[in-house]
Amino acid sequence: MDIKVRNFSIIAHIDHGKSTLADRMLEETKTIQKRDMQDQVLDDMDLERERGITIKSHPIRMDYTHSDGENYTLNLIDTPGHVDFSYEVSRSLAACEGALLLVDAAQGVEAQTVSNAYLALENDLEIIPVINKIDLSAARLEETTRQVKDLIGCSEDEIIYASAKEGEGIDKIFTTIIEDIPAPNYEPDKPTRALIFDSTYDSYQGAVPHLRVFEGSIEPGDDIQFFSDGRQLEVSEVGYFVMENEKAQKLDSGDVGYLLCGLKDISRIDVGDTITDWNEPAEERLPGYKPMKPMVFSGMYPTNSDDYKDLRKALNKMKLNDASLTFEPVNSGALGYGFRCGYLGMLHMEVVQERLEREFGIELITTVPNVKYYITLKRSGEKIEVETPAEMPQAGKIEKVEEPYVKAEILTPHEHVGNVMKLCENKRGEYVSTYYLDADKVRIEYELPLMEIVYDFYDKLKSATKGYASFEYEQIGYREGDLVKVDLLVNKDPLSPLSFITHRDNAYSKGRELCHKLKELIPKHMFQIPIQAAIGNEVIARTNIRAKKKDVTAKCYGGDVTRKRKLIEQQKEGKKRMKRVGSVDVPQEAFLAILDTED
Repeated sequence: MDIKVRNFSIIAHIDHGKSTLADRMLEETKTIQKRDMQDQVLDDMDLERERGITIKSHPIRMDYTHSDGENYTLNLIDTPGHVDFSYEVSRSLAACEGALLLVDAAQGVEAQTVSNAYLALENDLEIIPVINKIDLSAARLEETTRQVKDLIGCSEDEIIYASAKEGEGIDKIFTTIIEDIPAPNYEPDKPTRALIFDSTYDSYQGAVPHLRVFEGSIEPGDDIQFFSDGRQLEVSEVGYFVMENEKAQKLDSGDVGYLLCGLKDISRIDVGDTITDWNEPAEERLPGYKPMKPMVFSGMYPTNSDDYKDLRKALNKMKLNDASLTFEPVNSGALGYGFRCGYLGMLHMEVVQERLEREFGIELITTVPNVKYYITLKRSGEKIEVETPAEMPQAGKIEKVEEPYVKAEILTPHEHVGNVMKLCENKRGEYVSTYYLDADKVRIEYELPLMEIVYDFYDKLKSATKGYASFEYEQIGYREGDLVKVDLLVNKDPLSPLSFITHRDNAYSKGRELCHKLKELIPKHMFQIPIQAAIGNEVIARTNIRAKKKDVTAKCYGGDVTRKRKLIEQQKEGKKRMKRVGSVDVPQEAFLAILDTED
């Protein structure tokens, strides 16, 4: 049975016009009236509008009358547009039968385009290639067309040329969606199975799973269960996604919608999990599920220690709408009470920090990001996880250290290939391949330690290619590495917030650099202060902050020179005693400056 429903997604690199195309489709189907229209209507966070990216996916249901007179329901399952949210993209694609592959006519195929196209092919989706922004004077239609053909193996006749901003080509896109994307299989008699592709939290209704029903149906009054949880829940409401959620009598096989079941804890809802009927459960979950695991960790502290409780409340509220965020309380001698947070990537970390500051008005200090390591201990052979340098055992107890690696895919103009390869080599990268998309654009693949790219790799890549490169990565597992923990000591006391884990080859240069930065930032005291970088008991770099000088002979208006010498000797003895018992005041500004400039 060919039901009049089409489920599709729009996949594209950042800033290729995905949100603008969605705006035009909503206008064309009159899902939203022109008087209510605004740019990026599906991006409801101020942060999304300012950055021009989609952070949280937004499904929408549209009704469209085709030229054959038939009415069709089109479910657009929008996707985030950044590498940090690639798992959400894959689950959104798993809920569809087709995808629009959107490519900017001026920028051509970029890293995220390639990655998302492969995700769509893995999910066996019907791909409709669309070249957008053809109205731009900088549009390179011939080159972009050739790149798209090489990427997915389509013919030129299959490519739609459009301008989402001007509304050009929109009718052809609708026609192609209806004619080329297959209708979902209609299987209402099988045991219920529905895929959770996203979730949100409502303060009144609780956790709201977003789902695609593949088999069976769900209606109010049904008893359901999640495969990962197994607990019985009663459905109180189901509905569709329009501009405001719309109640429905039931969600049938092939439908996309939401359900309410009085669930107050969003952490019990896993993206990619399967919902089934409690009384007649399906035997197995839908394929492709994996739990979401944070890849990057950092400490988060309020600048004002009195805001600690407010920060806890804010993180709990943030967690309700972002199940991939993890946090646990920590205490730092230098920075006070705070939280150790886990994120999907650097953009995710920036978004969380900015939302906390904007939406909850809390000023934050965020420490240098780290990744998770696996350490095998010598005597017991036990394998432990380490997320912070403070957790790392002493060097003598470690058998081996394993660090996460990623496969990085970089697209760049050919004149910058040398700079890109040099950057990757400096970051301990292992070369994989080079492929020329056309005479100008090159795809370079490297395998890199995740630790080397989480902090400043993207910024350095943009500098090396004058802003023209695009970057995509995926984690490929753990590998053994010669990694060490470097401690910073001030007056022989370790500063734990500034400890870091690095490759042994880079330890000296990084330790020396940090010692010199601390020398500039810590004010002089009445005694000399040694600043050291050490691996275990071995000091690898050192510098000194000279003692503050006080003219103790200023009160001498005459007399023998021996009197002045006596005063100077007394001063020396006093400084020696002070060095033994005096403590060094390291200002918080020094920690912040180090964290801001750490490479």
